Amino acid sequence: MKSTALMTLALMALAVTGQASAQDVIDQCPPAVVSATPIADFIAREAPVLALDLPSDPQSQRPVAIEYSDAHETRAKIHKYASWATLPLLAGEFALGQKLYNDTNSQTDSLRGLHGAVGAGLIGLFAVNSVTGLWNLLESNQAPGHTKRLVHGIMMLAAEGGFVAAAASAPGHTRDPLAPVVTNKATHRDIAVVSIGVGTAGYLLMLLTKN
Repeated sequence: MKSTALMTLALMALAVTGQASAQDVIDQCPPAVVSATPIADFIAREAPVLALDLPSDPQSQRPVAIEYSDAHETRAKIHKYASWATLPLLAGEFALGQKLYNDTNSQTDSLRGLHGAVGAGLIGLFAVNSVTGLWNLLESNQAPGHTKRLVHGIMMLAAEGGFVAAAASAPGHTRDPLAPVVTNKATHRDIAVVSIGVGTAGYLLMLLTKN
């Protein structure tokens, strides 16, 4: 009997000790908190990380400011003011050349001289604009519209070369009827007309497509 009572007391002590240990473990573990908006909480936590991984929008980037030198601005003004004479000189040269081509009786020294002077003025004008335009084109190769300016420059250089070729192919004359100079005025006219057309197109490209 005595041993049975001792065993009963030991079992009761173990049971009480086990309940106390379990209660201590439960007290040490914090209660789990369940959010009422789990999706919103996930987005709030992951939004900064997702924003870092997204590529930047090129359209949202601001263009970089480009600073031009004083010499660049001076050349631009020379190029602009000289270009105002382009169309009048092209039209005048075409009219004079066409008159000389159609009316052989109008080939006086004064008319031929005027035609030659206007042609020389065109070559000089295109030379000035070629230097100023190409120089500024090289300095502003990162500026918007570079491709358009490049096409414009190529067209104007081609027209300038055509004017030089037309001047070189101009019909010659001699006062000695026994020693005529063989010339081809049609070739001279064709080169000049093509050059005038290319120069006009290159001029209008910049005039009508301003940014």
